[in-house]
Amino acid sequence: MRISILTIFPNFFLSPLNESLIKKAQTNGLIQIKLIDIRDFTKDKHKSVDDAPFGGGAGMVMMVEPLSLALNSIASPEEKDYHIILTSAQGKKFDQEKAFELSQKEHLIIICGHYKGIDERIKSLYDLEELSIGDYVLTGGELPALVILDSLVRLIPGFLGNFQSAETDSFYEGLLGYPEYTRPAEFKGLKVPEVLLSGNHEKIRLWRKKEALKKTLEQRLDLLEKKILSPEDKKLLSEIEKGR
Repeated sequence: MRISILTIFPNFFLSPLNESLIKKAQTNGLIQIKLIDIRDFTKDKHKSVDDAPFGGGAGMVMMVEPLSLALNSIASPEEKDYHIILTSAQGKKFDQEKAFELSQKEHLIIICGHYKGIDERIKSLYDLEELSIGDYVLTGGELPALVILDSLVRLIPGFLGNFQSAETDSFYEGLLGYPEYTRPAEFKGLKVPEVLLSGNHEKIRLWRKKEALKKTLEQRLDLLEKKILSPEDKKLLSEIEKGR
């Protein structure tokens, strides 16, 4: 998978992209990440990428020309093997389902939004998708770009040593994750649930499913309302309700 990141702060990414599993995935050829500095496509000595908005008002707007030239350096409107996303507070909310969808792309291009936004005309030149990582505003789109990248690349087969680790993450099946424990089995009088030490895989599976449903019910009811519940889910939820 190829990932191209268009940014005015390429150095922002140097440390995160050269650590841990993302570095290993690049070394092993699972992903190719390219940083494109939008300032390299400016035409003035100050390398300006923003200007005041037409019509007046506070703030600055990212100019269309350098951004268009930067995009043209890695993609053309005639090609169909890429998908462009723009990090924007106005975008659709990014979630696990979208992460999985993006992980299937051959070439993903991420534009790091800045200022009050980008000149709207870029959207007429390129088909792009605006994504937000939450209902809050950041100083720039670099952090959201990293969040999106990290979330989707771990879903690429081979990125994690054991893909089952990704399959049991929160949100993978529309639920929050179940509680996890590791050694020691007892710490300061606090014991690991006996079922996890039983060796009975079916009982452990049911316990985990029930705990995931319980946590989701308590903390993210909106997720349960969207999830298609299986007969087993409904039975476990009924047990949870009775135990309240």
